[in-house]
Amino acid sequence: MTQTSEAEQLTGTSTAEIEDTYAEAFRSIYAEFLITARDRKWLDHAVASCTGNASSTILCDCEAGLDRYVGPGGDESFTTPDGRPGAIVQVHVPRFRKDRVAALERSLLTRISQNVLTCATAACFNLLDTDPFFKLGRKIAFFGDGYQFRDVRWGRPVWVIPILGGEFCLDRRFGFRDGLMGGNLWFLGDSLDAALMAAERAQAAAAAVPGVIGPFPGGIAASGSKAGSRYSFSVASTYEKFCPTLREKLGARSAVPDGVRSIMEIILNGHDLPTIVRATQAAIRAAIDTPGLLKISAGNYNGSLGKSFIYLHPEKQPA
Repeated sequence: MTQTSEAEQLTGTSTAEIEDTYAEAFRSIYAEFLITARDRKWLDHAVASCTGNASSTILCDCEAGLDRYVGPGGDESFTTPDGRPGAIVQVHVPRFRKDRVAALERSLLTRISQNVLTCATAACFNLLDTDPFFKLGRKIAFFGDGYQFRDVRWGRPVWVIPILGGEFCLDRRFGFRDGLMGGNLWFLGDSLDAALMAAERAQAAAAAVPGVIGPFPGGIAASGSKAGSRYSFSVASTYEKFCPTLREKLGARSAVPDGVRSIMEIILNGHDLPTIVRATQAAIRAAIDTPGLLKISAGNYNGSLGKSFIYLHPEKQPA
């Protein structure tokens, strides 16, 4: 399909139905850190690399994503330590994992050492002043093979690692705390274009809320899943009753409304329930008038996955 404007792709106006339901989120532990670089080009390379293969903890080691750009060229109310362009990144693992603390540290160790340390002009700073914390800087500094050293730069205690490109600086300690995973919205369209356009609008609005990440590609999940599978080796599988192409095959078991030909989902992880609630409502407002969008809904498992509910009708949200 050739690239055209929104008006050319989708004609007519509508206001989608907002289903009286809720998204079911579950608890996580997360780390939050700041990457800075010489310019946006190299900042983007670092962010893309360190958040790669981190869409879903079904098979990824974590869920990671960009919160927002800060400093020059971004949210300038947030000043970066070295005065350069920066990006805030979150990394989440589910709290129900028994090895959650070790798993989070391993994800941070791998992603910062292999994807930020290696990125030209990058530096890395912790954003969570918590106890307990990871002595992550020390572990990554061993790459210096004895030439690494401690220093105080920009008023912060850091490790400095000599590298071919000059020096790599990172904070000594990286904190972590409780967060939330699995906030979501579904966009039911009369076409693929309608569902995708609604999801894109929603994702952009949610991304503008500080403290939230969308870990899936472009912040959108085209393959929403259910827990479990008919295959014993799989912990998750396609949510068949919401697959439009299976409507006729499933018959009465299909949950796809008449006229719906595509469903897109956005997933929201973040600091806490109020943050994800704000992002959810911003997403709904941005998407509701998308031409061809028939309904906005959300996924839940009647409380079996998580105990944090994000209601689509804001008046239902407990204070």
